[in-house]
This record gives sequence, C-alpha cells and structure tokens, in this order.
Amino acid sequence: MQSAWTSRLGWIAAGLVLSLLGAWLIAQRGLEAQRAAFETDARIVHRLLSQQVVQHDAVLSTLALLEPERSEALPRLSAIHPRLLSVLARAPGGAWADAALSRAEAASRASGASGRAAMAEGDLASGRYTLVLGAGDGAYALVIALDGLVPEADWPMDRASSPVRVALQWNGQSLPLQAGRPLDRGWRFDFDKVVAAESQPFHVVATRWVGWGELPWLGMATWVLAVLAGLALLAHALRLREARQRAEALLRLGQLGRLNAMGEFAAGLAHELNQPLTAVLASTQAAQRLLADEPPALDTAREAMGRASAQARRAAEVLARLRRGLEPPAGAAASQALDLGACVREALHLLQPEIDRRGVAVRWLSSDPVVVRADPVAIDQIVHNLIANALQAMDRQANGPRELRLSVRREGERAVLDVADTGPGLPPEVLPRLFEPFFSTREGGLGLGLTLSESLAQAQGGRLGAGAAPGGGALFSLNLPRDSDT
Repeated sequence: MQSAWTSRLGWIAAGLVLSLLGAWLIAQRGLEAQRAAFETDARIVHRLLSQQVVQHDAVLSTLALLEPERSEALPRLSAIHPRLLSVLARAPGGAWADAALSRAEAASRASGASGRAAMAEGDLASGRYTLVLGAGDGAYALVIALDGLVPEADWPMDRASSPVRVALQWNGQSLPLQAGRPLDRGWRFDFDKVVAAESQPFHVVATRWVGWGELPWLGMATWVLAVLAGLALLAHALRLREARQRAEALLRLGQLGRLNAMGEFAAGLAHELNQPLTAVLASTQAAQRLLADEPPALDTAREAMGRASAQARRAAEVLARLRRGLEPPAGAAASQALDLGACVREALHLLQPEIDRRGVAVRWLSSDPVVVRADPVAIDQIVHNLIANALQAMDRQANGPRELRLSVRREGERAVLDVADTGPGLPPEVLPRLFEPFFSTREGGLGLGLTLSESLAQAQGGRLGAGAAPGGGALFSLNLPRDSDT
C-alpha cells in the first residue's frame, strides 16, 4: 500500500511540475508578446513626437533667415501651424517683457555657432511651452500647444481604452498624453527615450501594466489539461504493462508451484502406496500358485487373482511414471548469488494488488544488504508462498490491524528472512505437523505449500521454521547460507 501511495504521489508531483513549468513558459511567452507590442507602440509615439518637435526648430530657423520686417506678419504662422499659439519677436536693441524669455535667449546664444533654440522656463502641466531662438541682433519665440501635437489619426493606440500610459517629461515636470490603466500589482513594462530634438529634450515615458487577467489563461489551461490527459494515458499504459508483467510472473510461479506441488504429491503418494501394492502383488502371486496346485483350483478364483495381479503392476507402473515425469531435470537448479531483500521486494511487487485489496500495510523492521547463494526460482517460490500465506492468514482476522512485518538480517554466516503477520496465529498443537504433506490449517487448503517450501529450503542448504510473532500472529523464518564471496 505504501508503494502504491508513493507511486501516486510521484505521478501527482510529475503532473504538477510539468503543468506549472508549461504554464509558466506559456505565460512568459504571452508577456513577451505583450511587451513587444507595447514597445512597438511606444517607439511609434516617440518617432511621431520627434517628427513634430523638429518642425518647431525648422520654423524658428526659417524666421531667423527671413528676418520679417513687420511684426504683424508673424501671427500668420499660427494659421499655418495651429499648435503655434503665438509667435513673438524681439527687435534689435529691444528687450523681452518676460525674464524667462531673456534667459532662454541667453541659453540659445550660449549654444554656439549652431544657433540651437532653447526652451523657456514654464509650467509643462499647462499644456504649452515656449521655444526661443536668438538670431543676429534679434530673437524669436514660439508659444507651442502640446495638446494635439500628434494628430489623432496618426496616434497608434486608442487613447480611451489602451492600458498604456504615455507622458512627456521635462525638467521634473510631466504632461500626460494618454491616461492608460495603472495597476497596484502585476507586470510592468517601461519605455523612456528623449525625442530627437536637442532644443526640446522631452522624455517620452510610456508605462504598461499587465494584470493577472491578461495572462493567456486559455493556453495555460489547455496545456494543463493536455499534461493531465497525457500523464493519465501514460500511467494507464504503464499500469497495464505492469499488470501484464505481474500476471506473467505469477503465472510462471504458479506453474512452477503446481509442478513442484504435484511432484511432492506424487512422491508422497508413491511412498504411501508402494508397500500396499507390493503386498497385494505378492499375495495375489502366491494365491495364483496355490490355486494352480492339485487339487485343481477354481478357474474363477485363478482369473480373479490374475486380474488383481495385473492391476497392481499397472498401478505401480503409473505411479513410477508420474514421479519420473515430474522430477526436475538434473542441473536445473543452478545456484547463484542473490540479494535476499531484492527477492522479497520482487515478491511484494507481484502481490501488490492482493496487498492493496486486503488493506494490508507492509512494514520493514530491518533490511540489511544480505547476499545468499541459492537457486533463484526456489527462493522466489519460498518467499512468494510465505507472503501469500501471511496475507491469507490475515483474511481470517475479522478485526484489528492488518500488517505484514518483514525483516532481512545477518546472523553470522547465515541470512535470515522473517515474515510475520497479525492474523490469528498458530496454535501450539499444530506446530509439530505444520510441514507435513496434506496438513493445512486453512479450510480448503491442499497442505502442500509449506511442505514444498521446506523441501526447497533444505535443498538450498537452509531451513524453514515457524512460531508465534511478537504481539500476536504467525512468524515464519527462512534461514539460508550467505554467499561466501560477499
């Protein structure tokens, strides 16, 4: 039962590991796909904004080259470029009314021969900023609206529903261009890049939060179901193969057991009937001779004695032929080094369905690595018989625990296997007859299993004993010589 639970836990653990690993990989792929889409949209926004702000430099450069003489011509630019709220000019020798514009012009002139424009100090949150260019003895300024800087038709996202937050940042100030959907938890993607205009060093900052609900749950669930179905099919196939192998092994053991039992049966039967048959044969031959003497014997008596003699010879020949046919061939039992504990575990594996069906708990009291030299078929037969007998004995125990206690240990140059059960035990009066042929304490039992096991143990140089187990139940001990090479 413990082995079955261990196997189930192993399958459950494998299913969890595969399911979690696959789901994690699918989630990662989904997140990477969303990150790639986010970065693509953010780069498009950055490129569009860069294209627009570069135009402001071009407008100022054009004003500096044309040097319009009449200031009333400047407002016409607002009609051409609606985002230019106003166009200001400082005539040579004049001064700006706003000190911020003067500082911006000074910064522009300080940029060197390149004549780069400079941004005036202001409040970015108001949605506008001023760009100033010092040119020659004069200067020009553009008051620019950030709202609608990029036409709505060109914007790559739906401003109302997109989860991406986009903002322009400059000098510690921030202007949201798209609200997005900020979250308290989840996965966060960030994008921060300065627009391609040195005069207007705006940072395009984009943020994308991915919540748990946006993970590819359908793909993850499909993977988990596929893993569970695959493991279920694999486990079923392995159980079928294991059941087939167990059935084949049990069939081989059963065939060997039946042959050995029949051999024991034939040997016992021949021993029991040989002497009576010999006596019958001798008596009928004597009667036949007496009847043949004078006075003449009765023909009927002579014919009956002849038939009895013929039947007695026939019975002796049949029994002798049966015994010869069931004896194993010479050299069939080849001894080899065996791990006694491994033999016990193999027998438990074969009997696992019976153990599970009876609700028996298997408990190892000790499991020393012990190697014996014996015939593997004989040892398998003995161990199988002892464990099967213990399981059958616990069937007769109506109440109480059902526990199979096993122990493999060394005792000097010998190896000892103890098989104990929690069944009704062995009454003292049956112990002397326990290994007699045809004696059984189980109703319907043939009484040859323990006899056969004892004969096989003796053939391996060992012995089989029985007694009471500590705490109740029966205890059988198999004592075998250890392998001299280990």
